[in-house]
This record gives sequence, C-alpha cells and structure tokens, in this order.
Amino acid sequence: MNPQHLELLVTREMPYGKYKGRVIADLPGHYLNWFARQGFPKGELGGLLALMHEVDHNGLSDLLVPLRAKHRSGSCTS
Repeated sequence: MNPQHLELLVTREMPYGKYKGRVIADLPGHYLNWFARQGFPKGELGGLLALMHEVDHNGLSDLLVPLRAKHRSGSCTS
C-alpha cells in the first residue's frame, strides 16, 4: 500500500456520476461494492477506487484519519 495513494484517497474527488465532487474516501461502501462487481474504471481513478474498496471492505478506514486531519489543518504542501 503506497502512502501517496492513501493520501490521494482523502484529496481526490470523484470526477463523475452520482457522487461527483465527493472525496473518494467519502464514497459509500455500496457504491464501491458496485464498482467491484461491475469493474473499476481504467487508470488512476480505477486504482484509487479499488484501493478504497479494499480499505473499506477490510475495516481499515482508520488509516485515513491522520491524513484527513493533515489536509484539514492545511499542513499539507501538495
């Protein structure tokens, strides 16, 4: 699991669909499960959705808490 990819989960927004504009880490589990069944999109977005699905499915969302706090506080330089 690449730490930079985890950081993208809390900063990158869904570019289309019902949840357009929502940060990938905030997508509901049923939406991620739907992608898992139907197939993730190609490219970076698909990889991030697949990673978020794994994080959500395995109950690892707490890994994102410090990253969320980092970005909320503005201490991120990216």
